[in-house]
Amino acid sequence: MVAITLPDGSVRTYDSHITAGEVAAEIGPGLAKAAMVARVNGELWDLDRAITEDAEIALITDKNEEEALEVLRHDAAHVLAMAVQELFPGTQITFGPSIEDGFYYDFHRDEPFSTEDFEAIEKRMGDIVDRNIPIVREVWTRDDVAKFFKEKGETFKAEWVFELPEGDEITMYRQGDWVDLCRGPHLRTTKQLGKSFKLMKLAGAYWRGDARNPQLQRIYGTVWCNDKELKAYLTRIEEAEKRDHRKLGKEMNLFHFQEEAQGSVFWHPHGWTVYRMCEKYMRIRLEDAGYVEVKTPQLVDRDLWERSGHWDKFRDHMFIAEVDESSNDAASENTGDADEVVPAVVNEADIKHLALKPMNCPCHVQIFRQGIKSYRDLPLRMAEFGSCHRYEPSGALHGLMRVRAFTQDDAHIFCTEEQILSETKIFIDLLASIYKDFGFEEFVIKFSDRPEVRAGEDETWDKAETALKEAALAAGADLVMNPGEGAFYGPKLEFVLRDAIGRDWQCGTLQVDFVLPQRLDAEYVGEDGNKHRPVMLHRAILGSFERFIGILIENFAGRFPLWLAPVQVVVAPITSDMDDYARDVMAALQAAGVRADVDVRNEKINYKIREHSHAKVPVILVVGGREAENRTVAMRRLGGKDQEVISLDDAVSRISEEGLGPLAAL
Repeated sequence: MVAITLPDGSVRTYDSHITAGEVAAEIGPGLAKAAMVARVNGELWDLDRAITEDAEIALITDKNEEEALEVLRHDAAHVLAMAVQELFPGTQITFGPSIEDGFYYDFHRDEPFSTEDFEAIEKRMGDIVDRNIPIVREVWTRDDVAKFFKEKGETFKAEWVFELPEGDEITMYRQGDWVDLCRGPHLRTTKQLGKSFKLMKLAGAYWRGDARNPQLQRIYGTVWCNDKELKAYLTRIEEAEKRDHRKLGKEMNLFHFQEEAQGSVFWHPHGWTVYRMCEKYMRIRLEDAGYVEVKTPQLVDRDLWERSGHWDKFRDHMFIAEVDESSNDAASENTGDADEVVPAVVNEADIKHLALKPMNCPCHVQIFRQGIKSYRDLPLRMAEFGSCHRYEPSGALHGLMRVRAFTQDDAHIFCTEEQILSETKIFIDLLASIYKDFGFEEFVIKFSDRPEVRAGEDETWDKAETALKEAALAAGADLVMNPGEGAFYGPKLEFVLRDAIGRDWQCGTLQVDFVLPQRLDAEYVGEDGNKHRPVMLHRAILGSFERFIGILIENFAGRFPLWLAPVQVVVAPITSDMDDYARDVMAALQAAGVRADVDVRNEKINYKIREHSHAKVPVILVVGGREAENRTVAMRRLGGKDQEVISLDDAVSRISEEGLGPLAAL
């Protein structure tokens, strides 16, 4: 007998080998039809898999959206693979996982796929759904799996089965005659998948992610619980493509990238204006919040990174410079003609290894350690717009969102344990206010605890996690747990903002660190006259200026609010006779601190308006003979069809005041 505990707390007793599907049928036919899989003792199971011991179960329907989508995406990958092999005999299957917003499957085939194949593949996937094929879980031996795939010519699957850990149960999932090696779980039949799916794109991949292995073809797709959700997702993707910061960055002449400096931004004047406005705003906010600003070196000796623990953790992501310290001495000893200089013999002991800093924290500890610090000096909030470099693989680079050279709005708060709570609340309030000023009303706070690879003792982690969680809750935060995703030296809060089309971006962070002050020997004199270790709170709000500006571009679709716009106003004369008045208008705006330009090209006014609207200029002031005579302007707002005729003085006053945005209150 087995005791089954349901989500409502009731317990039912059954003969052993009961299935979750049978439990659902007993509860009611509606639930039996809606159930997709079950959660058994916290693990997702197939509905027809036997339960042989006491268990807590929950039945997953499309109302459990996250888990339901995980199963649908996994099933869609199998249906995709089955369809491809039916349409293109000889194609080998490899891996097909679910991913965020969809799924993919990697195939090995001599001929390349084309997006033109998608229509036929989607049609065949629909046919497989209509066949209502039972999906059956089977347990096989390792040798039987290898033999099965070898006989079918599936060399990749035959190889992979021997990579699975010894002793693990090996499961195969059968859809009619089509079988795949898979952990599961899956739906009961292909019919349950439905047809709310679409194939999205093609990409290349390598077997097991190694460029030395055979190249594979990856087909990406998306699947949702219903057509309404699918349509909403496709609309969101279409909107995201329109908002792509790389496309808008080029159209608006903000920045560019090139091969000679992979992962580094070439900021153009307009883009640099946006950058400087963000930096100006952040500098004012931090000064008002009691931060002191510092600047630390770019190149730092390996010794500091080793002592901090970053060398072991981040060495592969550091740019390393090797300097021969003996070269200057050797050069000074050479005499005579320059052509006769004999190169000095390099002694490995004289080679100095320096790293371009990937983060600022060890350097900030060095400033803290200068002079004697007292408890009266705490909390010490130390900020730096720190220029950092991290080696990212070229394939991972993505416009402003993933770069190798970036500037963090970084800061470290040195405080006592008792001050963690108050500093956390102060920081969350500051972050919320800043996000609101940039147009982001919503954000989620994730609590990330200890990762598998970490520095420090468990006792230290217990203390840090407890302190941060209690501080966040006391500050009124509604935490979402994010297990195992903490920094290697301490737990952290991750602040995830939501943009105009519903996408989430993790930008801000607050991390509690007891480890680094210990490793780098930071201390202060307490009220008791003894020396103590400070707690170090690592914190950022924007994250990096580069990425945050990319997010801003996409959030506003390039239509920056007036205070951030690189060009706030363009003055456009209707005829060349009005050029002098147009220049006077521009001069009046510039004198009031407005970023204004004038367009005196010999073009029709409708062309000028259309072109500057396309460039996302927030305000266009049109001037003709009547405006010149009356010292007025015709004001047009970006996106508006009407124009308002007002006096020049009113226009300058209104635009200059509005153009300050949140800076007006600072």
